Amino acid sequence: MLLRKVITTAALAAVLPTLGLAEQGVTETDVTFAQVAALDGPAAALGQGMQLGLQAAFAEANAAGGVHGRTLILDSMDDSYEPDRSVTLVKKVIADNQHIGLIGAVGTPTASATQPIATEAGLPFIGPFTGAGFLRDASHGNILNVRATYAAETEAWIAHLVDEQNMKSIALLYQDDGFGRVGLSGVTAALEKRGMTLVAEGTYTRNTTAVKKALLTIRKAKPDAVVMVGAYKPVAEFIKLSRKLKFNPTFVNISFVGSDALAKELGDAGEGVIISQVVPFPWDQSIPVVAQYQAALKTVNADAAPGFVTLEGYLTGRLAIRALEDAGADLTRESYLAAMVGLRDVDFGGVSMTFGPDDNQGMDDVFLTHITKDGGFEPVVSGGES
Repeated sequence: MLLRKVITTAALAAVLPTLGLAEQGVTETDVTFAQVAALDGPAAALGQGMQLGLQAAFAEANAAGGVHGRTLILDSMDDSYEPDRSVTLVKKVIADNQHIGLIGAVGTPTASATQPIATEAGLPFIGPFTGAGFLRDASHGNILNVRATYAAETEAWIAHLVDEQNMKSIALLYQDDGFGRVGLSGVTAALEKRGMTLVAEGTYTRNTTAVKKALLTIRKAKPDAVVMVGAYKPVAEFIKLSRKLKFNPTFVNISFVGSDALAKELGDAGEGVIISQVVPFPWDQSIPVVAQYQAALKTVNADAAPGFVTLEGYLTGRLAIRALEDAGADLTRESYLAAMVGLRDVDFGGVSMTFGPDDNQGMDDVFLTHITKDGGFEPVVSGGES
């Protein structure tokens, strides 16, 4: 399905009359954001998770009267994690001029294709689910990032595996596109700092699960660990095939993989698989904003379980809302962009984001988790103990 429209609060019939008048996504009663992301296909859980988290944040704000009296609306459009499709949808968003900005995009290859278009059009680009470095250039003036970079995640992997676990041989599986190559660069740099190189590498094609050739190549090198830069379905296929072949190195995954989706795909094969995270533990209610997130999530979907992706979506929504608050009641896209650029220290209650004139990334934290026997998650602490 090409377009999936999500109205976060008011009934569809009540909202539709305002949409035609919503130049730049703003009316007297509403403000509308566009999400262009994978809602179907092998990366669907990521787009859907970001969507649900955004819905939770918007619904929470709407229940409290909206922002300066305006109801927040989210229109979610499926790009299937394909850059060409993403470009088509973003160009339509720009041409239709009925959204204040883009929010919750998913993936490096899609962001690489669409961010320049959005920047040229002066369209806000908020909270993309990717740690790609090119999005950290604050001079663009229209990008707000929530999460740490992939370079920070890959450094955390190698610090754990080599510095703490004293592993001598590391192999890499990565998606053969811009996303995977960013991961390759990060892993290579982290190893070079330690006088090491990859013992093997294998690739697969985006939106496929064709990983067997890569597995056979990597298995020959007998690495201590295989670090992985990919989406959950091909990564799960790689690990499950490895287990069947009695090939059991330490497996380490990047946050983009989607922890909950990966654990579900792996089932019994998931125990011990490590995943780096860039948001707090979604089950830790001692963190005020996490408790708020859990409550908001239940109002949108009573059956939804907390997870890392939905929490990131929620924090992205909260960040977008904070900029709306700062923009004031006389809202335009121009005033919203100015508010985004003007953000500095933001405290959501146990989660802080810091921005500056040359810093458009809110959080820098990276921590490691591993999948437990029952499919849950536990932190990996220094020395590798849980």
